[in-house]
Amino acid sequence: MGKKLILNFPPSLVDKPIISSLVRKFNLDFNILKAYVTPEKEGNLVLELNGNEDQVMKAIENLLNIGVNVELLSKEVEMERDRCTDCTACIPQCPVGALWLDRETYEVNFDSEKCIACGICLKVCPTKAMVLRI
Repeated sequence: MGKKLILNFPPSLVDKPIISSLVRKFNLDFNILKAYVTPEKEGNLVLELNGNEDQVMKAIENLLNIGVNVELLSKEVEMERDRCTDCTACIPQCPVGALWLDRETYEVNFDSEKCIACGICLKVCPTKAMVLRI
């Protein structure tokens, strides 16, 4: 079982090895999808936790108990292919490579499994081919 999460760390926790401790303690695998620290020293992390459902839920509870703000990534970005003009404006903006150009067909392709629903492609798409489903 896997859950995609958005984690926001207060400045007091940014320099702590929270995720590495978490995956050892609850026997989980993780995949960091996006991470950054703001100028105010707050940490933001989008990751996928995989493992036994009970252990994943205990890990989320543990994060909440130590002061990490946890949000489930419940938004999903989709491509409406009939609206796309293959202009490629979205490709360089995608931080995780979920959008790419097929060099044979010259069509923009979208991999929803890689997508972290950051919304950047929604803002740059001139034809509004990228849409957010909640």
